[in-house]
Amino acid sequence: MNIPVFVEPYNLQWAKDFEHIKGELEKAVEGVTIVGIEHVGSTSIPGLCAKPIIDIDIVVTRDNLPSVIAALSEKAGYWHRGEMGVPDRYSFRIQHNVPPRNLYVCIEGCLSLKNHLCVRKVLRENPGLREEYGRVKSALAAKGYDIYQYVEGKNDILQKILELSDMSDEDRKAIRDLNTNLTPPVLPIPPWEQSSNS
Repeated sequence: MNIPVFVEPYNLQWAKDFEHIKGELEKAVEGVTIVGIEHVGSTSIPGLCAKPIIDIDIVVTRDNLPSVIAALSEKAGYWHRGEMGVPDRYSFRIQHNVPPRNLYVCIEGCLSLKNHLCVRKVLRENPGLREEYGRVKSALAAKGYDIYQYVEGKNDILQKILELSDMSDEDRKAIRDLNTNLTPPVLPIPPWEQSSNS
């Protein structure tokens, strides 16, 4: 089933939601070494319309990845969904997803993390480009696009944003390739959705 993307005007509550979730995550990974917890995506950019879902990257070194995955699963009830086609970016889901969030654990220096941080930096510093990006997002959502069409539809404006960052041509091409011809990943059913009879 293709669910249309919905975007709404920037909401000051999003920054507060991030801080609340960050506090929960810090408790979950207490005693495990992490590099940091970053609020990324459009909800991290004041003034930008967004899907009302908080995007969060927990940044780790590769050697600490297993410990962080275990802590999130065992202490906080997150379900580890793997890379989902994006190298070195590990996706997590939680049953009671309030406030709504997309949680990722990213290997320090990986392409996905660089993309998130570069886009955030450029759009926070460039009001004109931020407004242009918002118009593109709103227009794509108005077409009733699902998330895969929506992500691919942002490719051109995303490349324009990344050209103003310090990202290499090779990395920008890799981002475009990742966001082109997307297909939904095949995922196992989360534990809380499995029938007790199975």
